[in-house]
Amino acid sequence: MTAELPVLAEGDFYYEVLGQGRFRSTVHAQGAWNEHEQHMAPASGIMADCLARHEPRDDMRMARLSYEILGLIPGGEFTVVTSTLRPGRTIELLQAELVAGGRVAIRATAWRMIVSDTSAIAAVEDPRIPAPEDCKPYDAAVIWPGGYIASLQMRIAEGHRAGSGTVWLRTDYALTDRADSGDLARLIGLVDTANGIAARVPPGKGSYAFPNLDLQIHMYRRPEGEWLGLNNEVSFGADGIGLTSTVLHDLAGPFGRAEQILTLRRS
Repeated sequence: MTAELPVLAEGDFYYEVLGQGRFRSTVHAQGAWNEHEQHMAPASGIMADCLARHEPRDDMRMARLSYEILGLIPGGEFTVVTSTLRPGRTIELLQAELVAGGRVAIRATAWRMIVSDTSAIAAVEDPRIPAPEDCKPYDAAVIWPGGYIASLQMRIAEGHRAGSGTVWLRTDYALTDRADSGDLARLIGLVDTANGIAARVPPGKGSYAFPNLDLQIHMYRRPEGEWLGLNNEVSFGADGIGLTSTVLHDLAGPFGRAEQILTLRRS
């Protein structure tokens, strides 16, 4: 039985704001595995945006976001419900749930931590990657279908191969039709792309599907700008489970890491 296709908004943005935590996805948020679902990347971005707007505090920032993908993410209309699970003076735990089709499709939690001046001891071990201008243009849409992948501009570094690679990406599309989201939400809305940039096997029938069940993001620095760099490694186990591991970069350098656990299935 073919799933009914959602009614998608159109425009130069990923989501239309309907008010009171309600949104409608556009074709630019369309997923790669099924045409009637949303891609996890922009979906995680709109949830990060809602978390950033929830009882904001100037003396804190989000340092870790943890997303659990509880099933297919339907395209069309949905609601994001945010709450504070653990209030605190220096540390808070927030939660967001994306509710679509009468069920929770994604549950996210975010640790928000107080900031202070530790510049005297600041140090980073993750190496820098080549800048976007030192990489070649790359069209992922020739490999991956869906409106989200088609919305991206990508550049690929030398040495890219199946299972390991470095890619920069950005988009001209705003996260919402209000175009008022911060850099954090916009860049978080690109991170899930990591699972497809250096796939160990090509997607499609006769191969394997390798969707991720989660997305874990840790940030030791607040990211800025429009470009997101992904320095990526993909491992497949022998028992149907894999892992995509990524060092995250903006133009100033590395700022954190992402992990995605994969289920490997014959397609």
